[in-house]
Amino acid sequence: MHALERHWQRWDGVTLALYPLSLLYCALARLNRIRLEAGARHRPRLPVRAVLVVGNLTVGGTGKTPMVIWLCRWLQEHGYRPGVVSRGYGGRARGGPRAVTPQSDPAQVGDEPVLIATRSGCPVYVDRDRRRAARALLAQHPCDVLIADDGLQHYALGRDLEMVMVDGARRFGNGLCLPAGPLREPLGRLQEVDFRVATGTPGPGEYAMELTGSTALAVGDPGHTRPLQAFRGQRVHALAGIGHPPRFFDMLRRRGLEVVPHGFPDHHAFTAGEIRFGDDLPVLMTEKDAVKCRQIAGPEHWFVPVSAVPDPALGKAILGAVQAVDRIHSTR
Repeated sequence: MHALERHWQRWDGVTLALYPLSLLYCALARLNRIRLEAGARHRPRLPVRAVLVVGNLTVGGTGKTPMVIWLCRWLQEHGYRPGVVSRGYGGRARGGPRAVTPQSDPAQVGDEPVLIATRSGCPVYVDRDRRRAARALLAQHPCDVLIADDGLQHYALGRDLEMVMVDGARRFGNGLCLPAGPLREPLGRLQEVDFRVATGTPGPGEYAMELTGSTALAVGDPGHTRPLQAFRGQRVHALAGIGHPPRFFDMLRRRGLEVVPHGFPDHHAFTAGEIRFGDDLPVLMTEKDAVKCRQIAGPEHWFVPVSAVPDPALGKAILGAVQAVDRIHSTR
């Protein structure tokens, strides 16, 4: 996959060879959407004010998890009771919906749901069938807004609002669907969503979002903290098993750290040997990776939580959209 990603940013011989498969992928994705949406229209609406889906059009990290956490907090600050459903990528749990808490095992329910539950304080449920997860969540918690994490292509779950996250640097690559390009759906899908949010430099019609982090926490004892600035000028190992590891490495470099990068696939299950490097240098990792390394970390391991800071106009637009959806459904 990493070798293929290099071709997704351009047109070349590999792109042309894979182009017929890309057309087939787009056609199958369209047929699957039609089938699932038809089924969703015949199901009762979930008993909430609004269902908001956060997802992306491309493969790889775009800042979805920090955005979901920000949305939870923003809605809570304005009197709503949000809950989150997710597939739980990377988790091995099967057999129906499962509640996720900060103490849950990421190997069972996925790393991102554990992180969301830890940072947001909202109820979080995982299931391959997100609608089933939603019903289980609402049976146990009085939530009035449902947020679907990485659910843009999960059309079995009806939705009122859609948000697409965009990598402001990589954008949409060569504009082709898998496997010739990075797209899960054709670019025309962007015209149907309610909000487009870009990490980094936004394009036309997009809201900007920054990811900020200024403190390092000990993986084994999060109560022990150090300002990230305290590592300035130091050589450190930087470890990231996320959708786009260079984003984490670049953030540390901008803070003045001398980074030795170690990138891993998204949702990677780390072993003790993979996070130790035989020297006395500090090891900094993402918060998503830290939830999987609690039991194997040493005193040299730190994680850097990041928070989403979107354009203030986005928050106002979301509140207005949720209120509008609620009014429409309350008059039916």
